[in-house]
Amino acid sequence: MEIVTAHVPGRPRIAYDLIGSGPPVLFLHGIGGNRTNWTEQLLACAPSFMAMAWDARGYGQSDDYDGDLNFADFADDVLRLLDHLNIAKIHLVGLSMGGRISQDLYFRYPGRVATLTLCDSFPGTTPTMSPEKMDEFINLRKGPLVAGKSLQEMAEPLAKTLVSQNASAEHFQRLVASIEALHKDSYIKTIEASTRYNRPVDIATIRVPVQLIYGADDRLTTPETGAGMQRQIPGACLAVIEGAGHLVNIERGAEFNDVLLDFLIQNRQIATDAD
Repeated sequence: MEIVTAHVPGRPRIAYDLIGSGPPVLFLHGIGGNRTNWTEQLLACAPSFMAMAWDARGYGQSDDYDGDLNFADFADDVLRLLDHLNIAKIHLVGLSMGGRISQDLYFRYPGRVATLTLCDSFPGTTPTMSPEKMDEFINLRKGPLVAGKSLQEMAEPLAKTLVSQNASAEHFQRLVASIEALHKDSYIKTIEASTRYNRPVDIATIRVPVQLIYGADDRLTTPETGAGMQRQIPGACLAVIEGAGHLVNIERGAEFNDVLLDFLIQNRQIATDAD
C-alpha cells in the first residue's frame, strides 16, 4: 500500500493523505505542523483502517485564503472532507491545535464523531490563558514574523521549546523542517484565531470514547493538563509517554502507535455504526 495525496475541492482546497481501508481515522496536526507529521501513524493504521491526515487550510499543500480566520472554519473544513469522501462518522486524532479542532467538531457535529484521541492538547474551545499570557504567547510567535524575521530564522529556537531534552537530531530536524514549511501569513492568522477562540463547552458532557496521550516532558501542555481532562471526561483513558515532548507521536512513534492502535481497535466498530 502507498500513501495517496488528494484534495477536497472548493475554496480553499484541502490536501489530505490517504492509505488503507476499513473504519476511517483522520489525523489533525498542530499549529506548527502539516500532514506529514503523521506519516508513521498512517502506515501503522493502514492494515486495519482507512487512515487520513490533512493539511489544514493555509498549511502544506492546502490553499491559503482571503480575510481573517475564524477558528470554527477548521471544523467546517473537516466536515467538507468527510462529506467529500462520504464518511458518516470518523475516529479523530488531534495533536495540540488539532485536539482543539477535534473538540470543536465534536461539540458542533457530535453525530459525525466516533472517538476522540486528544494528544498534548488543551481542554475545550475557550482560552486557557489569562489575557496577559495570551498576548505573550501570540507575540512570542507572531511578533518576530511581523517584524520581518523569517520562518527559517525562527524554526530552531521554536522547535527547542517543543521537544524533550533527549530528542534525537532526526526528530528535531523534522520539526524544524515542519516549521520552515509554514505559510507565513496563514500561520499568523492561525496564531491569533486559535489562541483567542472562545466557544464555551463542557468536556464533562463528551459521550464518545476518549484516549488522551501526553508526552512526559511536554512543557506547553503538561501531563497534568491531561490528568485534569481525564478527571473531567467520563471514562477517558490517559497515557503519558516517557521521553517525549509536545510532538509525542514523532519523538516516541512506536509507543504512541501502540496506545493509539489499542484504543482504535477496541472501538473500531463505532465508526460503522448508524446513529
